Amino acid sequence: MCMQLVNNMEMDEINRLLDEINEDRTVPRNIRNLVQEAKNNLNGKQELPVRINSAISILDEVSNDSNIPIYSRTQIWNIVSMLEVMNERAKV
Repeated sequence: MCMQLVNNMEMDEINRLLDEINEDRTVPRNIRNLVQEAKNNLNGKQELPVRINSAISILDEVSNDSNIPIYSRTQIWNIVSMLEVMNERAKV
């Protein structure tokens, strides 16, 4: 129960950070669309590890885009790190 609460709190924070990037008009539209897709996958119905891996894959692609602002790239790396920690805990 406690682990579920921690995961929910982390997921809320990740969703908030993804929303921040999505609402930033300095971020190109194609990147915002991919960020929204990653968020939709995270909040989907599949098992947690599947959702996390799908989002990480999309966000890795986004972070390699040359058009992404540096600040947003740093945010994406932070989100990916948070997701990787959650994924490791989900495997245990």
